[in-house]
Amino acid sequence: MFLESITPLLVSAIGAAIPLLFAALGELIAEKAGVLNLGLEGTILMGALASFLAVTEGSPLFLALLIGVAVSVLFTLLFAFVTISLQANQVATGLSLTILGVGLSAVIGKNYVGFSAAKSFTPTPIPFLKDIPLLGPSLFSLDYVAYFCIFSVIAIAWFLTKTKAGFALRAVGESPVVARSLGLPVTKIRYLAVLFGGGFAGLAGVYYALAQFKIWQDGLTSGNGWIALALVVFGTWRPFKVALGALLFGSVTVLGLYFQVVGIKISTFVLAGFPYVTTILILVYLSMDKETIRRHAPAWLGKPFFDDR
Repeated sequence: MFLESITPLLVSAIGAAIPLLFAALGELIAEKAGVLNLGLEGTILMGALASFLAVTEGSPLFLALLIGVAVSVLFTLLFAFVTISLQANQVATGLSLTILGVGLSAVIGKNYVGFSAAKSFTPTPIPFLKDIPLLGPSLFSLDYVAYFCIFSVIAIAWFLTKTKAGFALRAVGESPVVARSLGLPVTKIRYLAVLFGGGFAGLAGVYYALAQFKIWQDGLTSGNGWIALALVVFGTWRPFKVALGALLFGSVTVLGLYFQVVGIKISTFVLAGFPYVTTILILVYLSMDKETIRRHAPAWLGKPFFDDR
């Protein structure tokens, strides 16, 4: 009986965590290079809209996914150019990008509000593994995009700790001056890291539009781009802790549905604000441990670097 009641909650929690994890992993890579991109919310929305319009116009699902990712990468390229090449303030530019993305997605998508996605990603259970109690329906009955997200956690953790490219990325985030003196192409690495983050934000948008909600509406992400940013800090810039944080926030998000199922009556306004209040409280708690933040945060995070070579 316990498993029967907890399994749907875990399935929903993982589904809610996947897009948060995509966006947070991409932002983690960008921040490891010392670039803080506060434009996640707008970037995710642009990826979601592009993929939704693609399937509406008859594109296959995989092509719609690529279109969503490509649009988000191009959108992020604007941020990269302004902050890395032109040395503009990263915080102000990121906020501007979010405002631009939210506005553009609302204007372009206004004629599609309330439309259901013509095609969507469906679960593809893994034989035998899907029959494992609790874990089977939640971890081994996902769609291909969600499987890729879980694989990405492992791949990014390995990349950062076991490869020369990962060490180079971390070196740029710690001190681009030293990294350049060692012959590393600082500007190129920063560009690639930021564009990677944009691509993963696009995957988050695709997942929202074509796997989770399967419908278009203004502000589809409901501010979850900001939660993804908070997850990077929550996870202290480590992929597995970021994944744990995403699952935690996913659980908080679906908790309202669980309360309704068991008959606990709580205001819908309280339930809607619960994930954001939780985010604030956790960040306040984490900020008390300044030593942990200092030890794991990239030393050059948010700082411009002029590469004159």
